[in-house]
Amino acid sequence: MTEAGAAPGPPTPPRGRFGRWRDQALALGWLVVVWILLWGDVNVGNLIGGLLVGSAVLLFFPLPAVSFGGRLRPGALLAFACRFVVELVSASLHVARIAVQPGYRPRGAIIAVTLRVPTDLNLALTAEAVSLVPGTLIIEVDRDTSTLYLHVLDTHAPADLALSRERTLDVERRIVRAVGSAAELRRVEPDPAEKGNSQ
Repeated sequence: MTEAGAAPGPPTPPRGRFGRWRDQALALGWLVVVWILLWGDVNVGNLIGGLLVGSAVLLFFPLPAVSFGGRLRPGALLAFACRFVVELVSASLHVARIAVQPGYRPRGAIIAVTLRVPTDLNLALTAEAVSLVPGTLIIEVDRDTSTLYLHVLDTHAPADLALSRERTLDVERRIVRAVGSAAELRRVEPDPAEKGNSQ
């Protein structure tokens, strides 16, 4: 029963066996991707090792239930992967330049970025993608508010902090474009009226 004057929400569809298996398969797939990224080499051995380690993690340390209500878009996923590789190489070169530049002492800062899609899956994927890029480190995640606390390297002005926040939100946007639902996509895409005014 609902309280008087309160509109009943939409019924939540039960998650069947297929839904649970699908969520487990997606979790295993992402664990394998992270394993391969950590090793930095795509080969059969790393693929098999990732499958074994990922299966062990899901078996002995079961993750909280994270339902996937989005839609996989191969084109957007490919665009995300290509952009991620470009950012990875660019950030690596930037950090390498800082490391070998004589007498240069970079300044770091801690910033908070609140994501626009408050789901566990989006929070985990965005945090993982951001932390894999050199020069940025996730130091805390607030699940209740979907906020990431990041340590960013080589900041000199407030504009650098704003740029780091925008880059993090851009990562979230590209992830939602690749695997998010239509409703989640509307949360991260700019309003058409605002987009038209900015041109």
